[in-house]
Amino acid sequence: MSLLLRVKAFLNSIILFLIGLILIFALVFCIKTYFSEQSADIPIHKVDTDKKEISLTFDISYNERNVDEILDILDKYDVKATFFVVGNWVDKNRDLVEKIHKNGHEIENHSNTHPNFDEISDEDVKNELEFTSKKIKEITGQESNIFRPPFGEIDGDKVKLCEALGYTVVKWDVDSMDWRNIEDNNIIDRVAQNTSPGSIVLFHGNGKNIDYYLDQIVYHFKQNGYKMVKVSDLIYDENYYIDSSGVQRLKREFRNK
Repeated sequence: MSLLLRVKAFLNSIILFLIGLILIFALVFCIKTYFSEQSADIPIHKVDTDKKEISLTFDISYNERNVDEILDILDKYDVKATFFVVGNWVDKNRDLVEKIHKNGHEIENHSNTHPNFDEISDEDVKNELEFTSKKIKEITGQESNIFRPPFGEIDGDKVKLCEALGYTVVKWDVDSMDWRNIEDNNIIDRVAQNTSPGSIVLFHGNGKNIDYYLDQIVYHFKQNGYKMVKVSDLIYDENYYIDSSGVQRLKREFRNK
């Protein structure tokens, strides 16, 4: 074999080797992308978005005394929020549920009796969700299809069960800690410093001095160009996955559409 033929054969082998490497890397990339975009069986904590949009959410569970004050502040700044209500509270406060709804806010499911979902049966989970959704619909005429687990506790199997029942499970990435009755300025700083586009912020209906710290927080976000929207307007309805940290992301092929 001539030198020229040997060089040509050598170059062809290198080319074939490089093509093989490219195909292997492409396969690995595709497999990695596929598995990275499979939803983890955990609730949505935050949304991946370039828009300066966040959601303010309020858990209403027991003797929440501040609903009127909350509604006044939200109305003052023309902000819409999401209220996660417990069915037992709804039974005693139908007028407030109706007022929340008439003010244009979103009312979603926070269970019927506020149990730890990791400690109850699948049948009890179904009842907790269905009882509260029925109560909400009787007052508002609207379906409830977003669920926040009490105490934020829910395992992967229960998440899948809730999804099978038609509910999107949503938690939060920013806890105001108002339930601990910490100093007002600490609540304000905590929320302001930890919130970013796509954040879901947790408040409660019985926070001390909520008329002060909520007003300051909403004003802060308004001044910084944030739009505060209902959870249903923040999260994606389809073509998404939830990563291992609870961030809801659009799948790659839908990100630029």
